[in-house]
Amino acid sequence: MSVEPLKAPFPYFGGKSTVSADVWVRFGDVRNYVEPFFGSGAMLLNRPQPFEGSETVNDKDGLVSNFWRAVQAAPDDVAFHADWPVNENDLHGRHVWLVGEKDSLQTRLDGDPEFFDAKVAGWWCWGMCCWIGSGFCSGNGPWRSVADAEGVRQLVHVGTAGQGVNRKLVHVGDAGKGVNRKRVHVGNAGQGEDQGTPGRESTASESTLGTPGRTDGIYSWMQELSTRLKRVRVCSGDWSRVCGPSVTVKHGLTAVFLDPPYADSAGRQADLYREDSSTVAHAVREWAIQWGDDPRMRIALCGYDGEHLMPESWTVFDWKARGGYGSQGDDDEAAGRANSKKERIWFSPHCLKPSRETQRPLFAMGDAT
Repeated sequence: MSVEPLKAPFPYFGGKSTVSADVWVRFGDVRNYVEPFFGSGAMLLNRPQPFEGSETVNDKDGLVSNFWRAVQAAPDDVAFHADWPVNENDLHGRHVWLVGEKDSLQTRLDGDPEFFDAKVAGWWCWGMCCWIGSGFCSGNGPWRSVADAEGVRQLVHVGTAGQGVNRKLVHVGDAGKGVNRKRVHVGNAGQGEDQGTPGRESTASESTLGTPGRTDGIYSWMQELSTRLKRVRVCSGDWSRVCGPSVTVKHGLTAVFLDPPYADSAGRQADLYREDSSTVAHAVREWAIQWGDDPRMRIALCGYDGEHLMPESWTVFDWKARGGYGSQGDDDEAAGRANSKKERIWFSPHCLKPSRETQRPLFAMGDAT
């Protein structure tokens, strides 16, 4: 019996769900798994079950890490705050508030490995689904939130060079996004998420207002994610913090999935992520080469064709992505199609090299999106 893999309830540029089966065939049955650039978590969520051992994930973006920590610890609370109709005024108001919270949130996440904020997590997830394109909560834009003498916050314009909230339209049409990116209800008591079974579109009779403790719709989805993440350590900070021996090889045979922001040499669009960098991929490549020959390590490094010059002992796997935030215009759409064919994953020498005949039967799990 095939089991449909879990997936994140928000869109995320550069997700690797379509290639996860190919990666896990090469990782095989490892005792320890580390993912320093977690994002939407597609690789971990698509890991074949059952398995034994430890898992550690990390993301420098505190809003990302906070979401996964909050879902892990309080799934119903996150679902409650994510359960909201698509509304442009609410989107911009919540965007302003989240941008104002991000710095203090990051500090608390760094200082306390058990800290999370379910309201921030739910609002961020909802906003990610409503927002068109990249840049949600980046703080890059001509608008910012300022408190007046009475402490009341308002949105002000500070010029095109100002840092603040970048105002955008929301999804309200056929291509609109709710929490599970399937259907948006914009009439009656419509909601920002589809209330059916996680991972598939619900029928009209299934679309009902979610309440804490329910077992359907977004609540069951968050609860399933919580169950999967129960024993996962979720860190927030620089990628290198989870790549030392104490987190990797000291726990046994270790797989490390490296999916850093594409480098400046990749010719990609800038500012795709709230925490973006065009140079971190170079440092990640050097770390991968340093550890690649260790028989206790199985490493996968993601990038574009020509982005990374790796030793001959490494193998390269080319694949085609489904696209992402690039389709905002004719030029961007054409660039997105071209880039989708440039995706590469480099595997270290001690990764497994399965034959084509043995790959797919091990992963008869259905397609993830």
